[in-house]
Amino acid sequence: MIEKYLKKTKFTDYEDFKANYELIVPENFNFAYDVVDEWAKTNPDKKALLWTNDQGDVREYTFSDMKRETDKTASYFQSIGIKKGDMVMAILKRRYEFWYTIIALHKIGAVIIPATHLLTKKDIVYRANAADIKVIVAVGDRTITDHIDAALPECPSLEKVVSVGPFIPEGWEDFHNGIENAAPFVRPKEPTKNADPLIVSFTSGTSGDPKMVLLDNVYPLAHIMTGSYWHNLHEGSLHLTIADTGWLKAVWGKLYGQWLAGATVFVYDHEKFTPADMLAMISKYKVTSLCAPPTIFRFLIREDLSQYDLSNLEWCTIAGEALNPEVYKQFYRLTGIKLHEAYGQSETTPTVITSPWNEPKPGSMGLPSPQYDVDIYTADGRSAEAGEQGQIVIHVDKNYPAGLFKGYYRNEELTKEAFQNGVYYTGDLAYRDEDGYFWFIGRADDVIKSSGYRIGPFEVESALMTHPAVVECAITAVPDEIRGQIVKATVILSKEYKEKAGDALVKELQNHVKKVTAPYKYPRVIEFVDELPKTISGKIRRVEIRDNDKNK
Repeated sequence: MIEKYLKKTKFTDYEDFKANYELIVPENFNFAYDVVDEWAKTNPDKKALLWTNDQGDVREYTFSDMKRETDKTASYFQSIGIKKGDMVMAILKRRYEFWYTIIALHKIGAVIIPATHLLTKKDIVYRANAADIKVIVAVGDRTITDHIDAALPECPSLEKVVSVGPFIPEGWEDFHNGIENAAPFVRPKEPTKNADPLIVSFTSGTSGDPKMVLLDNVYPLAHIMTGSYWHNLHEGSLHLTIADTGWLKAVWGKLYGQWLAGATVFVYDHEKFTPADMLAMISKYKVTSLCAPPTIFRFLIREDLSQYDLSNLEWCTIAGEALNPEVYKQFYRLTGIKLHEAYGQSETTPTVITSPWNEPKPGSMGLPSPQYDVDIYTADGRSAEAGEQGQIVIHVDKNYPAGLFKGYYRNEELTKEAFQNGVYYTGDLAYRDEDGYFWFIGRADDVIKSSGYRIGPFEVESALMTHPAVVECAITAVPDEIRGQIVKATVILSKEYKEKAGDALVKELQNHVKKVTAPYKYPRVIEFVDELPKTISGKIRRVEIRDNDKNK
């Protein structure tokens, strides 16, 4: 499949990859027709999706099955008034109906807004009115449907609410009844255009209200990079990305790049993440490729991995937050598999990756993806030297890259702030080493300025994570009259150390950081907690910790 969309698919090394990777973007590309339906036509029995849940249910779909079900879903959506350009929110957890829904909306030319089941009434009202959402398709869970019902009177644009079950509230559409009784699907006469909106994603920002990231019909094609050259997938791959469908990591790892590569997507639909259960699923179903955020790997390495058959696991990737080198080392020691990190945002596809031709450097994001013209800019607007900190930027003046968002929907001011003089500013700080590898420092807003030093939260977190007492931590700034700011660590302790929480352990952790990294970076304040505030995508909300400190 990818041969149709790349001028060259086989590369000898990173230099060849960087110089010769070129995407062919056809006119009026539509992922639903050009990939899903094309596989159904050329290889109808090819397995597309293997879905199971924590109740023991199993469903397998070939591409022929997927075409049939998404045609029915598209016809049903048309019957309730969804048409090209309409905004549809999907709150579907890891239910298989998510794949029916997103592909059906692509066929119609409607815009999907993926959303988490954790949204409250207030969140739903904000999103519905910000984007003029017309329909919500949701899991029939009373908590979710109650929040939506409570929001409805304040959402004038909302015309229909649809439940995929098991609970169908009064006044709601029944998804499965609708698709089973749908008329034969007729493809719309007006084709979707490459520039038409495909997805609006509300970012789970670590500060401020969520922004609406607008992605177009070319965006899925850009995920060839994700599936084939980061996840390293082939037609025999069974790929698992551990992610909820409420955020864009789902389409990074559960849809576009994977099906373009001809791989099968594996989904484990679970209510609560349990490391042992996840490992059992990987073992039972012979998963060959795994992608997860660092938090997941931190839990996996604390299990007895020798109890699971991981012999089919070929390739592991990691993204979502910067990877602590200690997690990399432990996972490699236990499995013999190197974690290949990548960096990207809701606004992009993977921007910096550790490709199959790059030897991973524990803690590094890797090298710039050939799809983007990536650089690091200093505060005075020049390209940073090796070892010099700056902001990650993408040049768009000569060529606007496929996969980069088209702006913040209905927010011209924020869009202009992000794009200046032909450059997109990511807001993330990093440096590159002598080999060109990128190393994450933190969000520009999170950097701590103490006694003239600039301290990135990640480097202190990485140092703390090498101590056996620390399961997870967040580094933030605390105002200080003498130093301007001092470093604070908010720490979740391992079970073995919870009873030891106190001044002696604080001192031990402080001394540990002084030994592992530069002494001036050590946390002068340490607080032990049971959990850290996080976004829906699992990123630590340092702004919330800072705000809580202000209110104490």
